[in-house]
Amino acid sequence: MATATVSTKGWVVIPKKYREKYGFKPGTKVQFIDYGNILSIVPGPEDPIEAAYGMLKHLGGPSLTREIVEEHRQEREREER
Repeated sequence: MATATVSTKGWVVIPKKYREKYGFKPGTKVQFIDYGNILSIVPGPEDPIEAAYGMLKHLGGPSLTREIVEEHRQEREREER
């Protein structure tokens, strides 16, 4: 188990073996996840938009985008009358 000390500025040095294992390089974005009594540092995705794409597909429900597009189409038709 590796330990580190928090500096007066709140900085913590991630030990080299973990930087290498998890691919932390200068400029790598990280996320902090609080599990109650455990704080995890997780590498963030390089492109958060790409990483989030399709994450709700597994829900299997109707497409809200299709519903909104259809609703707008119906509104336009009503306004044109």
